[in-house]
Amino acid sequence: MQQIAIYAYQIGISFSIFILISLGLAVIFGMMRVINLAQGEFLMLGAYVGTLAAKQGLPLWLAIPVAGLAVGLFGILVERLVIRFLYGRIVDTLLATWGLSLFLVGGVTTLFGPQTESVSADLGNFAMGDITFSIYSLVIIAIAVALLALTYALWRFTRFGLIVRGTMQNPEMAGALGVDTRLVYMLTFGFGSALTGLAGAILAPINGASPTMGVFFIAKAFITVIAGGPLPLIGTLSASGLFAAIDGVVSYLWSSVVGEMAVLFAAILLLRLLPLGITGRLRRGL
Repeated sequence: MQQIAIYAYQIGISFSIFILISLGLAVIFGMMRVINLAQGEFLMLGAYVGTLAAKQGLPLWLAIPVAGLAVGLFGILVERLVIRFLYGRIVDTLLATWGLSLFLVGGVTTLFGPQTESVSADLGNFAMGDITFSIYSLVIIAIAVALLALTYALWRFTRFGLIVRGTMQNPEMAGALGVDTRLVYMLTFGFGSALTGLAGAILAPINGASPTMGVFFIAKAFITVIAGGPLPLIGTLSASGLFAAIDGVVSYLWSSVVGEMAVLFAAILLLRLLPLGITGRLRRGL
């Protein structure tokens, strides 16, 4: 029973991390089809804002939404000044967001140095047999599930979500019906950025904040969203569940490095068998 509980915990924390780092990208790349190579740096900015806000005396539970709001506003600024001129121009978008990524890493390194900034979440620990785990990890799992549910509810059951989905599928028709498509694109990009900033702030107590931290998460995020297929949220949920099960079990039995290798191998095999991703057949109605 203890081993089952430990496996469930490992899979749960791995699932929550996959969800957190991929949810913002599922909006920006999965829905908007914008390949944002600075996505990892958005997460890094969220980690820094949350860490610095907490160090200034702001409670961590309040520093996290502040970080999400700050990165969301930054994402709106990026969309207004850069991305809005590059829709449909994949190569130009890649170059622009790559340049933005380098600028953010260089700027943060200059301001705060290359060392890792850390903040603690003093919620205590709990034990499973001889192994001790942080209670904050359970909070991370709860937050990840809540963010996924709230995002799905926003897109699926609200008028704003209907307008966003319609605009992304057929912007010309949405514009003809009186929808301000530029505003919708701006708000959607900002929302995806805010989700990524929240993820960075949530993960800061366990990973710290460093200028290059985005590199460790961006590949996992893209792999998850791509493997999920054309239905961004359902696909991200499905891929996260699959990869979390593999990563959680393999990491516990061997090491986190072997776990990441196993996830990469599983993603390659999955895309070989299902070129359109997990939800590809659902989208085609097969």
